[in-house]
Amino acid sequence: MHFGITLKPDISVERILGLTRQAEGAGFEYGWIFDSHVLWMEPYPLMTLMAANTKRMRIGTCVTNPATRDLTVTASLFATLNLISGGRMELGIGRGDSSRRVMGKKPVTWSQLEHAVKEFRDLTSGKEVLHDGQPTRLTWAKAPPRVWVAGYGPKVLHMAGRVADGIILQFADPALIDWCLGFVKEGARAAGRDPARIEVMSAAPVWVSDDATLARERVRWFPALVSNHVMDLIRQYKPEDLPPALTSYVQDRGHYDYQHHCEVGSDNADFVSDEVIDRFCLLGPAKDHRKKLRELQRVGVTQFNIYLMCGDEEHTLVDYQRDVLPEFL
Repeated sequence: MHFGITLKPDISVERILGLTRQAEGAGFEYGWIFDSHVLWMEPYPLMTLMAANTKRMRIGTCVTNPATRDLTVTASLFATLNLISGGRMELGIGRGDSSRRVMGKKPVTWSQLEHAVKEFRDLTSGKEVLHDGQPTRLTWAKAPPRVWVAGYGPKVLHMAGRVADGIILQFADPALIDWCLGFVKEGARAAGRDPARIEVMSAAPVWVSDDATLARERVRWFPALVSNHVMDLIRQYKPEDLPPALTSYVQDRGHYDYQHHCEVGSDNADFVSDEVIDRFCLLGPAKDHRKKLRELQRVGVTQFNIYLMCGDEEHTLVDYQRDVLPEFL
């Protein structure tokens, strides 16, 4: 299993780079960063610095979307960063959540996302595309970064199986990941692809501690984040098409304030139960983390990505370097 970290760009630039360097030294192979340019700092200058301050770590968005920026801009940014980093860039892309909703805009459709993935690959390969009816080509771009598609619903997951190099699943619940991967595999087979060649990321916060009460309060914000996507699913699908383990916990959800998105202690998460936290996150002593990671590995997860934004991030990296990663690297 590979390991990565995701940073929320609301801390100092110096600390972002310090955590990135520490993570690479600890054995983490991927460094991801949120893209929500209104709520937090713009990720592309930060990814440039992350690439310049590492030697091996692969760098990417977790996640961007096709609508916040013109896709030719995203493609040019990634193609440029791929040159700067020596080919270490990875595109994580989804329909758009906080970056769109905070501006009163809706996420894109799964079909728009699929078209964007194809156009991004062609542009970053130096191929000509018809963009808004105009022949367009990045003549200097040569090597397309890998593309990871984030999603939860059957349609997006099926599409990801058809086109993605990797899938991003924002929870660490083995049963739900297994359900999601059923659609990914169907999509891959329908497109004549080998499902085993698609990377699978489980992304979630962690807290290493014997104090269960403290641990849950540090990560309670995360299922609240996921609930924004769940509410979308409930609007789009029949109840019988979705697993109750994914949908039932949002029945008492109130208003969600994106100004407190991914914030420890936010009242956005007041409705989230301990049971859901335990399923979606990794908590407890290090041996419990190792056990759950083995369960995730058994259902097909190839990368575990720590959402490193719960406080005491440096210590979390030390804990994982000492007590968790050696069993998997």
